Amino acid sequence: MALLIFGLVVVAVWASAHYLEPAPPRRIVLASGLEDGLPHRYAQRYIEILAKAGVKVEERMTSGAGENLQLLQDSHSGVDIAFTQGGVARFPEANNVVMLASLYHVPMWIFYSGSDTLNQINELRYRRIAVGVDGSGARAFSEPLFDLNGLTSGNVTMLPMSNNGALRALQSGDVGAAIFVDGTRNQAVWTALHDPKLKLLTYDRADAYHRLFPYITKLTLPAGVIDFAHNIPAKDVALIATKEMLAARDDFHPALVALLVDAAHEIHAEAGFFEEAGEFPGTTHVDLRVSPDADRHKRFGPSFIYRYLPFWVATMAERAIIILLPLAAILFPLFNYLPQFLRWRARSRIYRWYGELALLERDVATRTGALPTETWLANLDRIERSVAQIRTPAGFASEAYTLREHIGLVRRAVMARIAPSAPGLPSG
Repeated sequence: MALLIFGLVVVAVWASAHYLEPAPPRRIVLASGLEDGLPHRYAQRYIEILAKAGVKVEERMTSGAGENLQLLQDSHSGVDIAFTQGGVARFPEANNVVMLASLYHVPMWIFYSGSDTLNQINELRYRRIAVGVDGSGARAFSEPLFDLNGLTSGNVTMLPMSNNGALRALQSGDVGAAIFVDGTRNQAVWTALHDPKLKLLTYDRADAYHRLFPYITKLTLPAGVIDFAHNIPAKDVALIATKEMLAARDDFHPALVALLVDAAHEIHAEAGFFEEAGEFPGTTHVDLRVSPDADRHKRFGPSFIYRYLPFWVATMAERAIIILLPLAAILFPLFNYLPQFLRWRARSRIYRWYGELALLERDVATRTGALPTETWLANLDRIERSVAQIRTPAGFASEAYTLREHIGLVRRAVMARIAPSAPGLPSG
């Protein structure tokens, strides 16, 4: 019985460990973006928050959302999570990447100089435009929109420049327009909004972009919202935007997914120039698949153990529960039936001799002719010795005593059959 229980325990532990998620790593790598972009600033917040939970986050600075997505698509890149944007992914290449949460709106800001007023992207024709470095979100987001508007290398000069470099080039007149795809608090965007010599393109056909590209949304920058005293902007500006996302490969550890969603809530839940309070982080589809672990955590919140225990204690408790539940499912029924089994086992040691004794008793009572008395007595002696060696619990001592009494009755019956045949006695 002990061997059986031990074997079942080993099987249950092996099966649980085989199908159990490995423990979450204590170190992860976050691909952020350029030093002068918002993702780099937000990366510092994630590093700080996750450090409190005992998870070390290492930042890898990159050229932006496009490069980040490529790093996530490569399982050997060493990058675990990354900031990216809607409109960057190409499928099926990005099928193994999931969105953990959308974080905030990232408009496509087009600032330009000159006396003309521009309302459409195709009006940038024949200008020198700073469009973001290769691998940046600005470059990846603007390319399909340029194609849609008929802008090519033949009618515009596209120059790869980062945020601050593009702003300086625009202010100095080296380029006629600069494109930024980032939040309002991006340093270059914020400076350009306050520069009276620069103008911001308003999209006359913003609704059409949303219909043609589902990951694009229409936003309105209200007059005066940037600086009410100086009326910046001077009138409502229609913008097109996508969403900044925190993404990972689809095999990212669920416990860390929940930890990151909680961190995103702490960082991005406040109201912004375009965001309502509590609108972010979100798990509404942008273009990447939504992580089911992130969506479940967003809807139902942390489990009981994660709500009241420190992160690493909770992960150990969760793993222990996953292992112990199968064991409990096996051991509880066993412990319930164990007393019955022990009673059956103790009685079986006694009752197995009743069958042989009953056959012997019947033979003694019915045998005619020559009697095998020596065989009868030898069998009784063997049964009696075997019964004397049985070790039974105290609760079954009376049953063992009854069996020995029964052996004595059969022995007396044998002696009664022998007595009439003894010399000097009348046969009868």
